[in-house]
Amino acid sequence: MKNIKIYYIVLFSVITSLCYTQEDASQDVVTKVATCAANWLKLETGTRAISMGGAYTATANDISGVPYNPASIAFINNQQAFLSQTQYVADITYSVMGYGRNLTGEDFVGLHIFALDSGPMAVTTEDEPDGTGQDFKVTGVCIRGTYAKLVTNRLRIGVTGKYIREDIFTSHMQTFAFDIGSNFDTGIYGFVLGMSVTNLGPEVKFEGEGLEIDIDDDTFSKITEEFPLPMTFRLGLMNQIIGPASDIIASDNHTLLLAMDGINSRDYTVQGVMGLEYGYKDIAYVRFGNRFGHDTAKWSIGGGFDINTDDFSVGLDYAYVNYSILDFTHQFGLSFEF
Repeated sequence: MKNIKIYYIVLFSVITSLCYTQEDASQDVVTKVATCAANWLKLETGTRAISMGGAYTATANDISGVPYNPASIAFINNQQAFLSQTQYVADITYSVMGYGRNLTGEDFVGLHIFALDSGPMAVTTEDEPDGTGQDFKVTGVCIRGTYAKLVTNRLRIGVTGKYIREDIFTSHMQTFAFDIGSNFDTGIYGFVLGMSVTNLGPEVKFEGEGLEIDIDDDTFSKITEEFPLPMTFRLGLMNQIIGPASDIIASDNHTLLLAMDGINSRDYTVQGVMGLEYGYKDIAYVRFGNRFGHDTAKWSIGGGFDINTDDFSVGLDYAYVNYSILDFTHQFGLSFEF
């Protein structure tokens, strides 16, 4: 009973902090919104994570969690693969592929590929504002290579090196960056603490043929400014309220996870996210998430099914997100463990 009381005191404190975060973010303050390049690096990936509101820094335990916390692959038992497709707003789509492997029981590696496609848009000019008849796309790709290590039975750390490229018609930007993260089982009433810093890298600028102009048979190139990457700090807390490993309510057939993240991006106000996941016999799952302090993203729901055998398991997940005035989005994910 004493453990339950302490748990709910901590829970109440965190939720109260998230509510204040939402209130503060709604005030008229000067922010750095739209001051970073490659802002699509902050798009939520991983179907399970999305349906839980993105509260995944401490919850991540697979290859899909690499963008939230590189230490997530240190939970892989043998090998794991992940595929997902997201129908985002304004006909934008993005896809994710990932593969992770347990090398020695203490050392883990993973490869994670993210690809963004804006869909076709009309090329317009000053003389032809209705379009020239040509189309162009904005595409982005991020290729992550991750190494994680099991330091102790309670501490996992990870680091990601990544290649980033964005193309807009005939201009492009490319660079390298890295992420770092950790996952720590506190041993205090079942709480797990996750931390990560992502998009650490140099400032970038665009170059290419699209910046060239011809004047009197001479070719000149426009000068572009450098912009920083959207560096983001995440602090997450997770607890298995119900389940076989729970310090609150023990159960062999039912699990209930509660996760909360605080997110501080270089080009945005501080946000809070909260997620819940209910599972039945490691077969079926229902998930819910909510975002505090975000200007458009609100609540999300989702679910999934796992088919488990002695040799492999297959998981199918779905997430549905309310982006307020930007409408809803749908995400589908398929995972394999073998």
